[in-house]
Amino acid sequence: MTSTARLLIVGPQGSGKGTQGVRVAEALGIPVVSTGDIFRANIKEGTDLGKKVTAILDAGDLVPDELTSEIVRDRLSQDDAASGFLLDGYPRNTVQVGHLDAFLADSDAALDAVILLDVPREESLERLRLRATEQGRSDDTDEAIAHRLDIYENETAPIISVYEQRGIVDRIDGVGSLDDITARISTALAARGIGQLV
Repeated sequence: MTSTARLLIVGPQGSGKGTQGVRVAEALGIPVVSTGDIFRANIKEGTDLGKKVTAILDAGDLVPDELTSEIVRDRLSQDDAASGFLLDGYPRNTVQVGHLDAFLADSDAALDAVILLDVPREESLERLRLRATEQGRSDDTDEAIAHRLDIYENETAPIISVYEQRGIVDRIDGVGSLDDITARISTALAARGIGQLV
């Protein structure tokens, strides 16, 4: 099933947005555009971008807005994203919201819905610690995790206000089984006339 859904999934690190994003995108036949995946692929391949990103992440910081927006614009310009996409990890602040709005306005488009996974901070920390142990991710130290959650709360939370004013935010309880959470997302999107996930 193909959709013309232009979606954004938002939530703190450890909220499960990566997993849910893939489920939603596959069900709707649209690509996931994850800044984290794009950055990790470049790091793995040792590209110039990858080296830049590694230095930034090792310092516990986030990649600058202009660089991130440029990469996302390039990805959204590809053919498979023409009829829809699911953004994960972008926009993460109000500056990037402006960049995305401008890009979409060029093709007379806008976001259809923002899926917000609500997860308590303690739950996010616990999940991230587990992930660090299981995957051996060097960027998942306790200090780096806490720093990224602080950045999320300070920078990303304000974008929710912007999208709430537009009436496109669906708050989803992000605690429970994967299937339960997917079902909640499906119900919210169906209410907007967007596909059927489950």
